[in-house]
Amino acid sequence: MDIQSVQQLVMENKRNKGFNITDVPLELCLLQGEVGEFFQAWRRQQADTGEELADIAIYVFGLAGIIGVDLQEEVHRKIHKNAGRRYERRNGVPVRIAEADAVASPSG
Repeated sequence: MDIQSVQQLVMENKRNKGFNITDVPLELCLLQGEVGEFFQAWRRQQADTGEELADIAIYVFGLAGIIGVDLQEEVHRKIHKNAGRRYERRNGVPVRIAEADAVASPSG
């Protein structure tokens, strides 16, 4: 299943169940709660860690749908952009030192 299909399924479920489809600040707050639930599950090594991580992804897909962003295109573009960046370690931390010369569209 591709990202666009998942994004459409998430928005369809939100509409069908009467969940938020317009309020971005509310959705961000709900996403923050899911991040906290994931952290607790991961920290406690619970069996539902993957499910909690999936909840985070679902909220991100929903946010993209609410604001009309094609998340599949944006993810592809960002991966390509990140691949062209150069980093060096400073005090053990990767620090970006250069951007790619030209960032082409992933489809072009």
